[in-house]
Amino acid sequence: MSSRLPTRLTRSLTALAAHAGGISRNRDGWGIAYYQGRDVALFKEASAASDSPLVRLLETQGPSTTLIIAHIRHATQGAISLANTAPFARELTGRMRVFAHNGNLHGLSQAPAFHSEDFQPVGDSDSEQAFCALLARMKALESRTAGLPTLSERLALIGEFAAELRSLGPANFLYGDGDALFAHADRRLNPGTGLVEAPGLYRWQCPLPHALVQPDTGVELGEQRVTFLASVPLTDEGWSPMAEGEIVALRNGEVAAALLL
Repeated sequence: MSSRLPTRLTRSLTALAAHAGGISRNRDGWGIAYYQGRDVALFKEASAASDSPLVRLLETQGPSTTLIIAHIRHATQGAISLANTAPFARELTGRMRVFAHNGNLHGLSQAPAFHSEDFQPVGDSDSEQAFCALLARMKALESRTAGLPTLSERLALIGEFAAELRSLGPANFLYGDGDALFAHADRRLNPGTGLVEAPGLYRWQCPLPHALVQPDTGVELGEQRVTFLASVPLTDEGWSPMAEGEIVALRNGEVAAALLL
């Protein structure tokens, strides 16, 4: 989720957790990262989100934020453990970076292009190794600038990374740096057809911007805008499928930049 003004995740978190219920494959862990400026509040468990009292607590007491990355896991590589549970978080140049991936990247551990000396996985999942490889490339880019590189520079790097990652398997991922939320849509297993195909992600923007009013003072805080991304639509509202190879950068609840591989 990306929003212009701070908001809390309630109904959407309930809908996400429900996708880990019953006979779902996505019962191998869950996590959620709430950005607070350059830092994140990270909550994770190596168990099903649908059964978690912590999820219920966050639905009612979770922090307000303008950027959230959440994930429910189906384990394909790596044991069911906290270390292998996304989202993964690391610090780079004074900012917490957050990453979540959906897919199965075959041969990633043997691919030299995705090895990093600076960032080492805590667990043994392909998703965390991919994150470490992305951070290594971001570190090289950011070492050439005084501050955070431009949005277009970061988007171009993520595009190159995603193009390489796709050759190993489905590579849907979310990456946040506190300034923007980047999403790459690839393919995913379609339970209806049994095929790995697009769309890998869906996008939904709240259709009508609305003014937020501070409850205790009645002061108008400004116009709110919110955009959600998810592997499958979380509600019955008008979610749009993202194209295979589409990458978007969300900032302040809107698409600030995009490219198509």
